[in-house]
Amino acid sequence: MSAVREELPVIPAKRYFTIGEVSELCGVKPHVLRYWEQEFTQLKPVKRRGNRRYYQHHEVLLVRRIRELLYQEGFTISGARNRLDESSARGETREPVAAPSSLREEIAEIIELLRV
Repeated sequence: MSAVREELPVIPAKRYFTIGEVSELCGVKPHVLRYWEQEFTQLKPVKRRGNRRYYQHHEVLLVRRIRELLYQEGFTISGARNRLDESSARGETREPVAAPSSLREEIAEIIELLRV
């Protein structure tokens, strides 16, 4: 049985993503993302008013890595957690995390988030 690799969309250059956006970018349903937050301590989205979750770019990459470990590589939750812990202990990263292009843009995004 051959595994078909689903192409995921490009992650836009922005600082924060809603759970719906992360769901679409990673091909995982929102309830699965909420469950993974409980299982993977590295996954800690910022929570704002009404408990709304806002994921940062590095967390979107982490969700994609968790998805890859579980769905493509066949790890269990426990095995994926251990693999992520081993990788972070060795200082490995899968992709570089893009920094905001300017402090002004970052401040504007934070102000917009506070208005929500």
